[in-house]
Amino acid sequence: MTRQLEDTASASPIGAGALAGIDRRSAIDAVRLRIGMAISLGLLKPGERLPDQEDVALGLSVSPITARRALASLADQGVVVRRRGRAGGTFVADEPPRNVLAELTASPAESQAVNRLVDRRLLFECAVTHYAAANVTAVQLDELEQLTRDMAESTDWSGYHQADEQFHQLVGTASGLGTAVEVYHETLAELYAYFIPYPIELLHKSNCDHVALVAALRAHDGDTAVEISRKHVDILHRSMFMGLSARTDT
Repeated sequence: MTRQLEDTASASPIGAGALAGIDRRSAIDAVRLRIGMAISLGLLKPGERLPDQEDVALGLSVSPITARRALASLADQGVVVRRRGRAGGTFVADEPPRNVLAELTASPAESQAVNRLVDRRLLFECAVTHYAAANVTAVQLDELEQLTRDMAESTDWSGYHQADEQFHQLVGTASGLGTAVEVYHETLAELYAYFIPYPIELLHKSNCDHVALVAALRAHDGDTAVEISRKHVDILHRSMFMGLSARTDT
């Protein structure tokens, strides 16, 4: 996933030129939105401890300074609270201000654009998986299997997202599609920039798809591998924030 090394001076992928028609947001505001939406949707619970600041940055693919400033801003507004000491850290407030959370919401244009981005990834994912089933090496299979174990052992969304990113990048590389892999990786990076924190229990269930995919790739079963990847990506229409928000509104 592409790292963002700038703070408020640069635009985040949420609203950047890659997806036309989306509201422009600073990198800090994008992080605020992603954490705020996770709280609004009940994915982050009152009193829940967030990963350490550096892990928040890695999990959301932003620079440490961006993560630090975003968390400081959320703390100033009472969305999160910071505690010192051994049991300290950053926690979701017991009663985050509803008016603040209401402002931390993706626009309809953003949701529509992300749905289109999911469709774009779906096309790429099926293609790279098809060729990965034919071209993957034994070493790459072992690396993919290790990443599934890393995800299974992850205790929070940050660690999981980092291993998840590496997993899908490696599937793309295993396809052997040359420069097309770069385009696939760029699409992955754009979509990861919209991921929000999820309960680790749900992420562990998603990892079952990764385990099944590695088994299909190891058997060089292209049809099964493609179908696993298709379902894995297509569900993002319903499991990413735009699908969850739509369910909440109905």
